[in-house]
Amino acid sequence: MQKISLFFIITVLCFFRVNAQTKVDTLSLSFPAAEKIFLQNNLSLLAARYNVDVNKALIKQAKLWDNPVLTTDQNIYDGKFFQHNATAGQVYVQVMQLVRTAGKRNKAAQLAADNTTISQEQFDDLLRTLRYTLHNDLLEVSHLLKIKKVYTGEIDEVNKLSKGMDLLLQAGNVSVKDNLRIKALLFSLQNELVTTDAQLINIESEVKLLLNNNEQKFIAPYFDYKFGDLTTVAIPDTSALLQQAIANRPDARLAQTALALQNHNLIYQKALAKPDISIGTEYDQRSSYANNYVGLAVSLPLNIFNKNQGNIAAAKFSIQQQQAVTDLTTERIKNEISNAASKFTFYQSVNNRQQLNFSQQYDTLFTNMLQSYQQRQLSLLEFIDFMDAYKDTKLKLLEQHNGLVHAAADLNYTVGNDVIKLD
Repeated sequence: MQKISLFFIITVLCFFRVNAQTKVDTLSLSFPAAEKIFLQNNLSLLAARYNVDVNKALIKQAKLWDNPVLTTDQNIYDGKFFQHNATAGQVYVQVMQLVRTAGKRNKAAQLAADNTTISQEQFDDLLRTLRYTLHNDLLEVSHLLKIKKVYTGEIDEVNKLSKGMDLLLQAGNVSVKDNLRIKALLFSLQNELVTTDAQLINIESEVKLLLNNNEQKFIAPYFDYKFGDLTTVAIPDTSALLQQAIANRPDARLAQTALALQNHNLIYQKALAKPDISIGTEYDQRSSYANNYVGLAVSLPLNIFNKNQGNIAAAKFSIQQQQAVTDLTTERIKNEISNAASKFTFYQSVNNRQQLNFSQQYDTLFTNMLQSYQQRQLSLLEFIDFMDAYKDTKLKLLEQHNGLVHAAADLNYTVGNDVIKLD
């Protein structure tokens, strides 16, 4: 009994400490405000942006001409460097410029541009995923705060009853058994609230990581959407949602860009089969058939054995492979949209405006039942049974509401667009 009493006291102290911190150190944020902080501070996004800049720089590099090549040959005469006179000494100078044929520079620049687009789509996909995680976490924090409100509402009233019963116990108007039953109910509610607070701590930690927020303040989100409207809002059909997803989802655009990259790579590999030309001029002081010889130099490889056949064949197979990946991506997106839409309509069917009215009526009944017990019109057992039923019903309603809100968030994430406003 001593251990149980000690645990009870510690739990109550922890509860009031957490409550005190939450009330004093709280930062209220709307989702648009949180998203703005997220876009500015999230370290994963900052790192991904640099990858886009890297690939943009590679486009410039691909467009550059090759540097000319200078070749020179100076004589060493009688143990001395660069000794020249009327009859002795030799100087040879050649300058060559590589000229890439078949538009190789432009084709290489196109590949670099495709890679830049891919890195941009990867950045957008990361942004989409992290934004979805942030939105879901804030919705979950909001949900847990509503659960906490149910517990704190009951705890406040039961705590008042407990204090009143202590006075009645001292006056001999209530039994020790009834007094302990109320205290046990209070302890049970406070213990469940501690579990909710523990869940809040974990989610808050992830929210602060996403926002790169190191402050000790509790982040309490608020949303402007009306839950009643979610139960009746109509969504477009699956085909319309799929068209939006193909246009808006970065992973869908990424698959298409990767396919374009493979097609451009095939063109580039075919261009590589064409020989490049090195052209330039040379000066020879004495070793040619005439002194001070100036000539035109041209060189090119003879494509007899290596015509880049292997790379061309590999590029063709890569196109087929990426086409299969693109088709798979489209089918996956279509399936995700169908599931998300079905999930949302299902939660709409189990949530309705009548439930909202019922919840309000149930709150009124809670007040009436509390007064009835205080006036001794209810037995202690009936009162405790009602309190348990009230708590369970309110929590189940909140779970159903939370399911609908998260189903709407999932649908928005799947489509890649805010089909349903949840700000």
